[in-house]
Amino acid sequence: MNTNSITIQRILQEQFPQISDRRLQEEIAEVGKLMDFETGNIMLDYGSYIKMVPLIVKGSVKVSREDAIEGKELLLYFLNAGETCSMSFTCCMMDKKSAIRTEALEPTTIIGIPIKYVDEWMSKYTVWRNFVMRSYDNKMLDLIKVIDNIAFRGLDDRMEKYLQSLSQSTGSHTLNFTHQQIADDLNVSREAVSRLLKKMENLGIVKLSRNQITYIGMLQK
Repeated sequence: MNTNSITIQRILQEQFPQISDRRLQEEIAEVGKLMDFETGNIMLDYGSYIKMVPLIVKGSVKVSREDAIEGKELLLYFLNAGETCSMSFTCCMMDKKSAIRTEALEPTTIIGIPIKYVDEWMSKYTVWRNFVMRSYDNKMLDLIKVIDNIAFRGLDDRMEKYLQSLSQSTGSHTLNFTHQQIADDLNVSREAVSRLLKKMENLGIVKLSRNQITYIGMLQK
C-alpha cells in the first residue's frame, strides 16, 4: 500500500466512523484521490458530468441550485468535514449532468471517489449503503428547512438562520462575504440585504466592516 493509500485509510478511520468496514476502507484508499481546493474554487459546476463523489476531509463547501428560467442561484446546504454530497450520488448513478454547483468556502480537502465504484459498493457493503442513505436523509432535512425558510419565514429570520449556518459550517464568527454574495444565496436584492444587515448591526446581532461580517448572535443566546 502506497503512502497516499495509507493516508486515506487513516483519514477514513479518524473522520468517517460510519465507514467502518476494513475491506471498504482499503478499497477507498486504493482508488480514492486526495484533492485540495482553495477558497472560491468551483469544485463542480452546472451541466458537468460528475466523475467523482467527494468525501469532505476538511473545510466547508456551499451547494447551490440554479433557476432554469431566470438563472438565479439558490443556496441548498453546506457540506462540512465528515460529510458527502448526496445530490452528486443521484447524478452519477443516473448518469445525469450536474444540476448543482459546489464551491469551496475555505481551503478544502476531499477524497474523490471515481463514480464507477459508487453503485458497486451499494450492493457489496452494507456500511456504504447506510452511509449513502444517511447522507440522503440528512440533506433532505436541510432542503426541507430551505423550503420552510422561503415559504414561512420573513427575511429577518432567514438572514439570521443563514448567518448562523454559515458560521457553524466555517467554524468562525467572522464571515468574509459581500452583501451581493449573501443576496445571491438568499435570492433577494443586495439593497434588501444591506438594509437588513444594518438593522441587525443596530440590534447587536452582527458587526459590519468592508466585505466582512462578524456574527455575534449565537454568542448572545
